[in-house]
Amino acid sequence: MSTPILAVIGGGQLARMMAPAAQRLGVHLRALVEAPDGATAQVVVDSIVGGAKDAADLRRLTDGADALTFEHEHVDNDQMRGLREQGVSVQPPPEALLYAQDKIQMRTRLTALGVPCPRWRALSADARTAEAELVQFLAESADGSAVVKTARGGYDGKGVRVVNAPAEVADWIGGQTPLLVEERVDFVRELAVLVARRPSGQAVTYPVVESIQRGGVCAEVIAPAPDLDPAVATRAREIALSIAQGLGVTGIVAVEMFETSDRGGAGVLVNELAMRPHNSGHWTIDGAQTSQFEQHIRAVLDLPLGPTGLRAPVTVMANILGSTRASLSDALPEALAAVPGARVELYGKEIRPGRKLGHVNVCGDDPGAVAALARTAAEIIMGS
Repeated sequence: MSTPILAVIGGGQLARMMAPAAQRLGVHLRALVEAPDGATAQVVVDSIVGGAKDAADLRRLTDGADALTFEHEHVDNDQMRGLREQGVSVQPPPEALLYAQDKIQMRTRLTALGVPCPRWRALSADARTAEAELVQFLAESADGSAVVKTARGGYDGKGVRVVNAPAEVADWIGGQTPLLVEERVDFVRELAVLVARRPSGQAVTYPVVESIQRGGVCAEVIAPAPDLDPAVATRAREIALSIAQGLGVTGIVAVEMFETSDRGGAGVLVNELAMRPHNSGHWTIDGAQTSQFEQHIRAVLDLPLGPTGLRAPVTVMANILGSTRASLSDALPEALAAVPGARVELYGKEIRPGRKLGHVNVCGDDPGAVAALARTAAEIIMGS
């Protein structure tokens, strides 16, 4: 059997973290990266510098590849369909990837599948009509507020605004980017479920985790979610699996949810989707029997999937979000002395305020104690 070649679009930390898993499996990883010194290019020898929508670069990337996958969704689906027509195995397929690229398409399809979602509506492209629609939506809201989102391009809190009046999104209304409005959910906490699915249909779910956001960015993940009602956990995994199957997703899909106090309903509402390895799954590198990165590679190459059970009672991931230090490596002696069990992963990225520069995983028995240790190590590296 020849060495499988997996092509990946994107040169950030997610493609970088696929490299060790690919190496263990004997898979040749080839990446299309944005810069020769970026996160992925530092560790993947077969890196091609180019654009994710450049036809010539895509041909170079996929030449001889057994499958093509992604570390971000910013690709042209017509190009992906063209590559598939040329015999490239595109995973996830563009028909599924659409629902991670466009929130209106995602909400429309999930609603049709019967997936519990926040109350929502798409806003008209006409500015005057959209303003009236938003006024009506706000009037029907319990507290007079709502969440307005750009249908495309938002991430890490960008493209999302909590509003009480149309004037607060006047610069968005009637613009080039379609908008949707959703109810502002009174949630208990945020949860996430990872699903891996092969083209041939096998699918597995990971334990439900709690995701803690600060400033619209994931700061910590606790696996499994502490004190979660078993019935809610089961329902959350069932919903995530139904989404992967209903949308035809292959590879890893991360389903972000709100836990609600409505025990008469599902107990959860689906918030966002990502069809790739995801920040909420970095804990799996040290805390699960199969990391999300190995699982993604297995799935997109249509290999049997690995077990998803816990390797420790609790794993907490703390993100390293910016740093006051000139070099993150300078902080390792102090961080590892303070938390000897910390598993630090640095992404090789230029330091900028608030930027995801790495993460820390800590495993143990008590969620509070483990979270404190992970937070301590991350804060030392951030210089705070």
